[in-house]
Amino acid sequence: MSSLTAAVHRYAASLDDRVAAVVRDAAARVPAFAGRLRAAGLLAESVCSVRDLDALPVLTKDDVLALQRAAPPFGGLLAPGAPVRRVFQSPGPLYEPQLAGADPWRWSEALAAAGFDTGDVVLNCFGYHLSPAGAMFEQAALARGCQVVPAGVGNLDLQAQAAADLGVTAYTGLPSYLKALHDRYVEAGLAAERWRLGKALVTAEPLPDSLRALLAEHVPVVRMAYGTAETGLLGYEREPGAGLVIPDGVLVQICDLDTGVPLDEGEGQVVVTLLRADYPLVRFGTGDLSAWLPPGPDGRLRLAGVLGRVGAAIKVRGMFLHPRQVEAVMRGAAGVAAYRFVVDRVEHRDRLRCEVVLAPGADAPTATDEVRSRVRSGLRFDVEATAVEALPDDGPVIVDARDWS
Repeated sequence: MSSLTAAVHRYAASLDDRVAAVVRDAAARVPAFAGRLRAAGLLAESVCSVRDLDALPVLTKDDVLALQRAAPPFGGLLAPGAPVRRVFQSPGPLYEPQLAGADPWRWSEALAAAGFDTGDVVLNCFGYHLSPAGAMFEQAALARGCQVVPAGVGNLDLQAQAAADLGVTAYTGLPSYLKALHDRYVEAGLAAERWRLGKALVTAEPLPDSLRALLAEHVPVVRMAYGTAETGLLGYEREPGAGLVIPDGVLVQICDLDTGVPLDEGEGQVVVTLLRADYPLVRFGTGDLSAWLPPGPDGRLRLAGVLGRVGAAIKVRGMFLHPRQVEAVMRGAAGVAAYRFVVDRVEHRDRLRCEVVLAPGADAPTATDEVRSRVRSGLRFDVEATAVEALPDDGPVIVDARDWS
């Protein structure tokens, strides 16, 4: 047995008792989960270890979406009477409950590793509109004793001014947006000595070495983390580029794409079990690909980060974009005979472009204006729209042309 395999087995064994207790409690409280166990031929009492869950098929996002449509709003996955503080909507639409607790998504562990503490003023540049990211990081920062500026996405001029006026010391958001924020700060002619932002926790898109180096010139501590809207924090850096430490409060597995069996080595899907019985997301497939790295000096097992996606969806500016979403929004668009969406990268920021083949007699400005309006309202993305002569036959709806070097 290799040292990595042994470390993965030790990690799983360390959670045996907690997983078994959650499964028993959840089966008693959530009928839909009990039914899922029965369908897999499992009794809650027979689950005594993490490995006993191998017989339970991976629950996909599409599975959750189907459950929610059949039994709205949460597909029977929420324990009756469980306190819901907020409800969020992700593309699908998929509804995610915020449950009780000071930091229900557990991001404060990652903030602590990045040095966030009492007295920090945090500029939170994740979205507060329908998606949970803004609330996730606000709850975590408050749990760390920080003050929070709920900046959201956009209004860079106002955010740069706030960074100077409020003495902002910390940042949460996309790494590309942090670069854009500092660029705007400089462009606005704000005093360099009033830039006090010294630490950042970034996530939701890759952090290539080239961008990390640029950020480090202006923000001494930049740490990467990984999580999802459904599951919260799943990994975070303690040292730059050394892999992502698995946090407490969750079981993370790397599973074979075909069988769902956990892997000790090699690339597979990130599969998550939340250790709370009121919302038992057990063996939930994130759709992200990753692999295990050997434990660091602290003995903690680590993830290699997100190495790709299982399906056709890609992340653009931290939000998933799926071909079926695009097709639904573009269906019936006046003056459009064919289209494709292209994602590229300019100055370390994602750019979304829609290339449109005009229908006979269509007016280019009118057609492209409609595309921009549809995408903004239906997908919550700003998009550049341009008319082209032709597109490849049977080509993909979304083309990812980004270079992450």
